[in-house]
Amino acid sequence: MHSSLTALSFWVLTGLIQALAAIPWLVTLNRNVFRTKSGVGGSVDMLWRLGLLVLVGVLPGLWFAFTDQDPTRVAFWGGVYGAVLYFQLILDVFVLGFALLLWIWPKAGAVALAAFREGVRQPMFWFIMGVSLFLMCALTPLLPYFTFGEDYKMVKELGYGIIMLAAGAFGILNASMSISEEIEGRTAVTLMSKPVSRRQFLLGKFLGIAGVCLFMTAVLSWFYDGSLLMKLQYLNWDQEPMPTFAWLEPFRTVWAIKLGDLPGAFAFGNAWWFGHVLSMLPGVVLGFGQAMVLVAIAVALATRLPMIVNIVCCTVIFFLGNLTPVLAQISQGRYPLIKFMAQVFGSVLPGLDFFNMGTAITRDTPLPTGPFAVYLGTVSLYAVLYTAVALLLGLILFEDRDLA
Repeated sequence: MHSSLTALSFWVLTGLIQALAAIPWLVTLNRNVFRTKSGVGGSVDMLWRLGLLVLVGVLPGLWFAFTDQDPTRVAFWGGVYGAVLYFQLILDVFVLGFALLLWIWPKAGAVALAAFREGVRQPMFWFIMGVSLFLMCALTPLLPYFTFGEDYKMVKELGYGIIMLAAGAFGILNASMSISEEIEGRTAVTLMSKPVSRRQFLLGKFLGIAGVCLFMTAVLSWFYDGSLLMKLQYLNWDQEPMPTFAWLEPFRTVWAIKLGDLPGAFAFGNAWWFGHVLSMLPGVVLGFGQAMVLVAIAVALATRLPMIVNIVCCTVIFFLGNLTPVLAQISQGRYPLIKFMAQVFGSVLPGLDFFNMGTAITRDTPLPTGPFAVYLGTVSLYAVLYTAVALLLGLILFEDRDLA
């Protein structure tokens, strides 16, 4: 009886968690979804809606628990539950993040929210998203790479590259078009009369555009995490084993004893999904760091340059930022002019090669956790500092720009 009560409580709790995670983005999509009339009738209506939301979250767990007694398959559905919860948390982070920004910095937050909505509604956003999903989930997993058993590593590296390029390309295009058009079209003059300062306008634009890039990165990485697992699970691709996490294995037995076999397997599958997400997170963080630097440069240049010139400049900076180490290496002991130019580029332009995960992926043995965590933190700090410098330069350029 105690075991059945514990299992029932577990399934109710899992449904409640999903229901709570759904509230922020549901309210954002439709503000009237939980708005009711005052009085006892309104309270009953509110409880009925919340109860229905919890029931929707509980039913899948109960269904899989009582119709499928195989712990392996229940663990699989636990992973699906984790994936759904993770996607809802992604949406909640953006909803609550913009709400916090509007509360802390109202004027810049309003500009950022408007820029975010404008970016998400653009057809170019969905076109780049669709092409990236096709490349990651349909094309790259099926191409032969002739790498003698290293195809899986190739696909991981290509996936990181596609996510970074998609976010960076859209960020550059959006910044070049949005800011340049508002300045040249005199729309910025109207904003400045609200009153919104130039600093609030430019930083709000950057936060909104960077938010769109982060949203694209998060959604693409969610699909990419799932597609990698599907290929490994059902195609048994190159006999590559499913990922395992040593830190998670001891919890399998503990949860089976405390919760029961099926709830324990479900909880293990849920935790395993989040472990897989954490294992893929460093590449996603580095990719977004590179995209954020490029967006900051595009925002700064957009205060002075027209759209086409800005896109060309950012493209050149992207290639030079990645090729500068190669130029420095091939010019050692010869080609003094190339060596000098490589030093100049290395001093002024961002070192985008720091954000490359290729070396870590193609290693035969995993990188030590401690040193790699230090490297990840250092590169992330470098991205933040370079972004701040680029935005400071943009503020200086924008300060005396004639908007009339």
